[in-house]
Amino acid sequence: MSTQPTHLRVHQYLGLKPGPRFIVTGAVHGNEIHGTTAMAGIMAQLDRGELTLKRGTLTFVPIVNPLAHQLNRREGDRNLNRNLRPPAVIHDFEDRITRQLCPLLAAHDGLLDLHSFQGQGPAFAMLGPRNNDGDLEPHQHEAIESALGARLGVGRIVEGWLSTYALGLQRRQQRVNDGSRRAALIADPHYGVGTTEYMRSTGGWAITLECGQHLDPNGPEVARLAILRSLVHLDMLDESAVEPHRPAQPPELLQLYDVIDREDMGDQFAREWASFDAVEAGQLIGTRASGEPVLAPSAGRIVFPNTKSQPGTEWFYLARPSDRRLG
Repeated sequence: MSTQPTHLRVHQYLGLKPGPRFIVTGAVHGNEIHGTTAMAGIMAQLDRGELTLKRGTLTFVPIVNPLAHQLNRREGDRNLNRNLRPPAVIHDFEDRITRQLCPLLAAHDGLLDLHSFQGQGPAFAMLGPRNNDGDLEPHQHEAIESALGARLGVGRIVEGWLSTYALGLQRRQQRVNDGSRRAALIADPHYGVGTTEYMRSTGGWAITLECGQHLDPNGPEVARLAILRSLVHLDMLDESAVEPHRPAQPPELLQLYDVIDREDMGDQFAREWASFDAVEAGQLIGTRASGEPVLAPSAGRIVFPNTKSQPGTEWFYLARPSDRRLG
């Protein structure tokens, strides 16, 4: 009979020379384990002396959500990568994690958070906002996130998560009001904050790397190369540790601009969509349970279409080309 996990496993390498404090996380969603596998291999290389940390602090958290991992599913009691902040009161298992995770993140300068996704498609990275002093997500590390994003080895980079989520939140607040804790969470302005957004709120920088489909056999290698290339870029490993990323063409840069929630389990997609499928202005994406068509407002791409989403949560996102410049 399985029991609820009682600890987080953290591995840390302390360089004898000062340098960046860099943390790598995996299995924030329990069934997303490409990063977990990659970290195990890199830790073995460090322990055997095949890799040498030149400076700084390197922290690995291979399984951030051990309950979800134990259950081989995305969540334990709830989605850890939403509404992430130190809890005032413990309501669920994920609150117990954030009580330990948030100060651990805040003790570092930068984060690489490794994920995977349900649908098919190639790996991609997600960056934070441009430098700004606004209220939603003030940020001054655009340069390092852009430079690292260009070196990870992916052909597509996406920005604009939290600002897009905030736009969709206004619609959600008008619909979700049954008084439950779940309704309160998904209507909370903080709900869009996960590991990377929390890291930026502490003054750090952060990148999410989606390493491919959950069962993609190449996913662990995508994660491994990204970790090593990040460490080389930060001058924490020697350049000989990994081959550099030399793409034949620059990555596609996309800006998320809208999120559409599922309102009813009867809401259905018009076809089987995959992330980054192209859509034309006015194209039918899906149909509400009421029969109302859901149309693309402009040309671009559909992102994160989720046939398993629950009412009141994200059904899909929309993106268009970005003018961001990478380092």
